[in-house]
Amino acid sequence: MHRDILIAAALAPVLAWTGPATAEPLIYGLQVEQAERRFDDGSDLYAWDFDALAGTDELKLVWRSEAEYLTESSRFETLENQLRLQMPISTFFDAAVGVRLDTPAGEDRAYGVVGVKGLAPQWFELDADLYVGETSFVRVEAEYEGLITNRIILTPSLELDTPLGDDEALGVGAFAPTLEVGARLSYDLLDRAVSPYIGVHYERRFGETADLARAEGEQRDTLYFVVGTKMLF
Repeated sequence: MHRDILIAAALAPVLAWTGPATAEPLIYGLQVEQAERRFDDGSDLYAWDFDALAGTDELKLVWRSEAEYLTESSRFETLENQLRLQMPISTFFDAAVGVRLDTPAGEDRAYGVVGVKGLAPQWFELDADLYVGETSFVRVEAEYEGLITNRIILTPSLELDTPLGDDEALGVGAFAPTLEVGARLSYDLLDRAVSPYIGVHYERRFGETADLARAEGEQRDTLYFVVGTKMLF
């Protein structure tokens, strides 16, 4: 009896030391895909797109933020913030659920979010999300990093935002999408931690969404020259 107690007492520090090693390690980071200024003929704006995450390989909490800030009128054209729980469903894909809140200088909107994120064949980064709210949306994003050299990377990207209903306050018509296409040429300064880039960004509205934009004196499509940087911490 006493021997068992002594053995247990001797092993306790070892068990206490080795126990946490079996727990999932905590990971955290910040990935800034875009922090840029966009220029066209008549105006310019600032834009950002980043993910901040904390958690484990099995479950992450992700704060995703995207925005466009018009310098001429000193207001946000778009401002999206999301809180998402992300978990693996296969070797290359995660599922995500969460909430999204839009708070531009106009109509605020809140959505529930369900989606998938991962690497498609040929190493395309793919996001597909359903936003459920007063007016629901489907958003599909695709991006590919093409190495020209070990430090110079060309990144084409595509985003298709399709509303599933009419919402004149937001300037969208049912099944009349907005398309964004870009190409950014970056140079890795610090092992991909900081990568300044230049490029182009094109936006095009279709159908009733384009008609509503023209009624507000906005263009159906816009081509920007961009200067910015990627960051990874």
